[in-house]
Amino acid sequence: MSLITFDDIWLTFGEQVIFRGADLVVQPSERVCLIGRNGAGKSTLLKLILGQLEPDRGEIRRRSELVVTALEQALPNETDLPVRAFVSEGLKEQRSLIDRYREQTKNAETPLELRELERLQRQIEAHGGWHVEQRVEAIGSDLDLPLGATLAELSGGWQRRVALARALVREPDILLLDEPTNHLDLATVEWLENQIKRFTGTVLFITHDRTFLDRVASRIVELDRGQLTSWECNFAKFLELRERRREEEARDNKLFDKKLDEEEAWIRQGIKARRTRNEGRVRALTAMREEHAQRIKPERRAKIYVQDSEQSSRRVIQARNVSYAFAATPVIDQFSIKIMRGDRIGLIGNNGVGKSTLLRLLLGELHPQTGTLKHGENLETAYFDQTRRHLDPEKTVAEIVGDGRDYIPINGKERHVVGYLRGFLFTAKRALTPVGFLSGGECNRVILAKLLSRPSNLLVLDEPTNDLDVETLEVLEEQLSEYSGTLLCVSHDRWFLDSVVTSTLVFETDGNINRYPGGYSDWQRQGQRLRETDRPGRQSTPAAKAVATKKSVNSTKLSYKLQRELESLPGRIEALETEIGELEVLLNEPGFYDQAFEITKPKLDDLANRRDDLETAMERWEELEQLQAQLKTS
Repeated sequence: MSLITFDDIWLTFGEQVIFRGADLVVQPSERVCLIGRNGAGKSTLLKLILGQLEPDRGEIRRRSELVVTALEQALPNETDLPVRAFVSEGLKEQRSLIDRYREQTKNAETPLELRELERLQRQIEAHGGWHVEQRVEAIGSDLDLPLGATLAELSGGWQRRVALARALVREPDILLLDEPTNHLDLATVEWLENQIKRFTGTVLFITHDRTFLDRVASRIVELDRGQLTSWECNFAKFLELRERRREEEARDNKLFDKKLDEEEAWIRQGIKARRTRNEGRVRALTAMREEHAQRIKPERRAKIYVQDSEQSSRRVIQARNVSYAFAATPVIDQFSIKIMRGDRIGLIGNNGVGKSTLLRLLLGELHPQTGTLKHGENLETAYFDQTRRHLDPEKTVAEIVGDGRDYIPINGKERHVVGYLRGFLFTAKRALTPVGFLSGGECNRVILAKLLSRPSNLLVLDEPTNDLDVETLEVLEEQLSEYSGTLLCVSHDRWFLDSVVTSTLVFETDGNINRYPGGYSDWQRQGQRLRETDRPGRQSTPAAKAVATKKSVNSTKLSYKLQRELESLPGRIEALETEIGELEVLLNEPGFYDQAFEITKPKLDDLANRRDDLETAMERWEELEQLQAQLKTS
C-alpha cells in the first residue's frame, strides 16, 4: 500500500504555476531523490507532503496514521539546549499521545471511549511504544552523540547530526531531507549516506550532490515545468534518458507546428475554402490551437562564460616549507608546492583543517610565518570566496554584476548586462530585482556572474557549488574544463571535483597535505583517510568510526581516465620534441636574427611555449608512472 499519493495536483503562487496536474506515488522503504531547477517548487512539494500547504486543485491521499518528519536546512536556533533535550523534542507528539491515553484510562467506560483507548494504544505502539527516554538514549548511542553536551559546544556538522537524530527518534514512515549535504564536510556526508541507507522507512530528499544522489537514491523524480516524472535509474542514466526525451519532445513539437501551419494556411484560403471546409477539420484546428497555447517551452539552459586573460608566466606559485599557525595551533606545516600554468588542483579535506587558510597563503593574503612564497608574473586572479558575500541588498542584480554599467565586455564583445545574466538563468525582471529579495542559490549565481565576467588566468573557487542546481553545475563544469588558465578549487562536491580537476591536495590523517594525480575518486581508490578536527570532547565521531572500519579499495591499476592520459603522454612528448627540434633548426639558420623583431618574436615565443609544454608533459608522465607503480605494489 502506498504511503502518499498525489493525484492531479495544481498549485499556483500569484502568476507562477508550480504544479500542473502533477501525479506522484511514494511507496514504503523507497529512497526518492527529487531534482529540478532552483525555484521549480521542490521545497514546496515537501511542504505539501508535510501538510503545511494545500493544493489549489487535486487530491493528496495519505495512509492512515502516517508519520512524516523533516530534517530542516537551517541549524538549530536554541544552542543553549542540551543535546538530550533537543533530540527528545522529536517525541513531543508521542508524549502527547501517552499523556492522553493515561488521562482517558481514568474515565473510559463506554464502548466509544474504550475504542478510542484502543486507537491511541495502536498509535503509540506503531511508532516506538511507551519508553520515550530509552528511545532517546538508543538513538544517541546509535548515532554516537554527546547527549550530555549543549548544542553550543558542537560544530555545525555535529549540530546537523543531532538534528537528524531528532527527526529519526520518532521512527517516521517518511523522512524528508532538503539539501542535507549543504555546508557539511566529506566525513559527515559519508556518515549521513550510511545512516540513510540503514533507515528502514522511506526517504524523500532534495540534493545537488550527485555523488550523494547516486549512492543513496533508489529512484529519481524530476520536477520540470510543473510535472513530476519518475526515473528508476542512476544519475548518469537519468541524464541520458532525459536528453533523449527532450529530443523526442522537440521533434514532436516541430511536426505538430508544421501541421498547425498547414491547417492555418488552409483556413485562410478565402471564401472558396470556407464554403468547402468541413466542420470536423475546423474543430480539429481549434483543438490544435488550444494545445499549442497550453504548451510550456523547456527552460532556457544556463550559458556560463569563463573568460581567459593573457597567459601568466610558466610558474604560477611556488611555496617552499611554508608554515602557518593560529595562536599555538599549527594549521599548515612545512608545506611545499610548485603550481604551473594550466594546473587544475582541487583541495580536499574536512571542515577546520585549513583549506581556506592554505588558499589565502598561496594567494598572498596571509604571510607565511616560516618558509618562502613566490608568485609568477602577469597573474590576473579571480577569487570566489564564500566568506566575502558582501552583496548590497539594495542594489539590483544587474547593478552589481555590471558595476553600474549597462554593457560589459565578454570575450572581446560588448554585451548588455541583462542579456549576459540570462545565461545565469536570470530573467530580465529578475535581473532588475534588488539582491535582498533573492534566494541563496540566486545569490550564488550573482557572485559567479560577477566573478566570471572579469578575465583571469588564475581562478580560485572556494566552495562554488553550494545552492546551485544540477543543470547550472553541469554547465559550470563544462566551462571550467575548457578554461586555459590555472584553477584552484575547494569543494566538498565529489562529482564536481572528478569533473574539473586533474590533481588534488588532500589533508590526510598523518597531518600532511599530500598531492595526488586525478580527482576525488582517484584519491579515494588508494584507501587513504582524511584528517578530522571536528570531535566534541572525547567523543569519537561516527565519521571516524565509519572510515576506520571501511575497507580500503585494493586497486592495482589507474582509473580509465588516468590510464588514457598516461598512454597518450609518450606520443605528446615525442611530438613536442619534434616541434622544438624544427624550431631550433629554424632559429639557428644564418640571418634569422637579422629579420624584423615582429617576425622573430613569434618564433621565439613559440619555442619557449613548446619547451614549457614539454616540461609539463614530462612532469605529468613521471607523476602518473609513480602512481601506477604505487598501486601495483599496494
